[in-house]
Amino acid sequence: MKWTWPGGQTFSSVWNGTQSVSGSSVTVRNASYNGSIAAGASTTFGFTANGTAATPAATCTSP
Repeated sequence: MKWTWPGGQTFSSVWNGTQSVSGSSVTVRNASYNGSIAAGASTTFGFTANGTAATPAATCTSP
């Protein structure tokens, strides 16, 4: 999943995924234990962040 923070927000922690951050751009990828799921299945991740509450536009892709 990818998104851009709209106003200076930062990650505090993430679970069920790994994040990479470049400026305000964020990418969260699968963790080592949830990288393969069956067709039609789903997985979730979560995070806590610091800064003013905001809802960024997010995009999802599959490798």
